[in-house]
Amino acid sequence: MACCDTCVNYSYDEDYEYYVCDVDLDEDEMQAFLAGNNETCPYYQLEDEYAVVRHQAF
Repeated sequence: MACCDTCVNYSYDEDYEYYVCDVDLDEDEMQAFLAGNNETCPYYQLEDEYAVVRHQAF
């Protein structure tokens, strides 16, 4: 289950003053995003700032 709040592609746009998806979505994907039907988003990537550190440890 994807949640935009924890996705690396979901960032704050200071010009518009709200969060936006940085992925170039097609028309159907954008409609689902705006409707809030993003539970199975194929572009979801967990925003894990410690992933690099864990990788370097090994």
